[in-house]
Amino acid sequence: AQAREITAHLQRSGLPAARGRPLPGADVLESAVAGLLAQHDDRNGGFGRAPKFPQSMAVEVLLRAGTPEALTAATTSLEAMAAGGMWDHLGGGFARYSTDDIWLVPHFEKMLYDNALLARAYLHGWQATGSAVLREVLDGIVAYVLRDLRQPGGGFASAEDADSEGEEGRFYVWTPDELSDVLGDDAARQAGAFWGVVGRGNFEGRSILNRLHARGSLSGSPEIEAARAALLAARSTRVRPGLDDKVLTEWNALLVAALAEAGAACDRSDWVAAAVEGADFLLGALRRPDDGRWLRSWQADAGASVLAFAADHAALVDAFTRLHEATGEARWIAAGVETADALLDLFWDLEGGGVFTTGTDGERLVARQKDLMDGATPSANSLTAVALLRLAALTGDERYRERAGDVLRLLGGVAGQHPTAMAHLLAAVDLSVSGIDEVVVTGDRPDLLTAVRSDWRPRAVLAWGERFESPLWEGRPDDGRAYVCRHFTCDAPVTDPDALAALLAD
Repeated sequence: AQAREITAHLQRSGLPAARGRPLPGADVLESAVAGLLAQHDDRNGGFGRAPKFPQSMAVEVLLRAGTPEALTAATTSLEAMAAGGMWDHLGGGFARYSTDDIWLVPHFEKMLYDNALLARAYLHGWQATGSAVLREVLDGIVAYVLRDLRQPGGGFASAEDADSEGEEGRFYVWTPDELSDVLGDDAARQAGAFWGVVGRGNFEGRSILNRLHARGSLSGSPEIEAARAALLAARSTRVRPGLDDKVLTEWNALLVAALAEAGAACDRSDWVAAAVEGADFLLGALRRPDDGRWLRSWQADAGASVLAFAADHAALVDAFTRLHEATGEARWIAAGVETADALLDLFWDLEGGGVFTTGTDGERLVARQKDLMDGATPSANSLTAVALLRLAALTGDERYRERAGDVLRLLGGVAGQHPTAMAHLLAAVDLSVSGIDEVVVTGDRPDLLTAVRSDWRPRAVLAWGERFESPLWEGRPDDGRAYVCRHFTCDAPVTDPDALAALLAD
């Protein structure tokens, strides 16, 4: 019903009508936040009833809103998801969704895209609240994807199956006797009490590890942490669920963006290095050799295939801008510009606005479709709006800002009424309404970079290190100063980290 309503709205108001409209304003954001709070399950976290999906993009809307009520709801959801069985309490990483209202019994399949989007949600939750448990979950997600999904060469596999040995969840569930076999009786009793492992089980006679009885607390005593390591080692000898080793451009780009941003924010150079390696793999393996056309899917035994969609391109643009912010390398801005230009050349709808799912060089269809609503991943159009606004702020290319504005005029009005279907678009509305702080750090000033990264700054972009073509770099000697600009009009430069943080907090 929601999809029909949104489609009907767009048929009534294509781009010619939308171009005369103002950009969506703060009222759209207020309406969206009110709608999300009304749908939020304040007892159990999440939105609506079972089955419950992570809805990380909706949580991000609440974190951006930043009001006490919105932050409480976001934190409740993030803590509840991590307490339940969707979270892997031994090895980290999230399963796809919960089959019940309380997050206990998951569908055990683990998807790369979920973990990429949830890494950002937990990063931002930690930055917005300082909650140690949210940071712990972020660390666990990254540990999982780097350990279990990273492939030779640096790309990331798509998913792990739910089943092993013919049973869903068999790899993840335990009995008290199995705990005793690994830990001994006393430690097994302690571990069983900590993770809710009971004789009758909570899932087909076995127990899904969880902390629902102690939500908001994931770590335990040294004895519990030793038990966690021992159980993880024992579990690694079980038959693993099957691995879908396809490397998908869009999903990898979502993860690269998350690793780059989290690595910079958490001062984890190893995370940034993994993001760089992942992006370099995509640049080398997922483009057509003769003309550089992006492709969507790669497997070791088959190579790359399928022309990339709009969502692949838009996710890549976002990943490349965040790689520049994390590394200071100009090549990532160049890659972002090249990919954004391909996105607009191949996918932009000159008549109706927004991006089509497939390119002009794709299979001839009677009608090219548009990916308008967020599902398990952000829609191509919401990815495009966010990525182009950020790239425009870094490069000064007005064409990117105008195309992002066209997407917002086309879809922004609907987003306030349907926030769960367009949560990522609301991030673009927020950037448009609030404006973007363009931060430039010249010279070798890691202390100034730390001042920028020490807080969550969802409405800022950062240029530093190697120079690239942009008004932000014009007339800026390498003298170790920081500039904060809005639409390329800049405050007086500062050299003190505290002064820079104060400017950004205004």
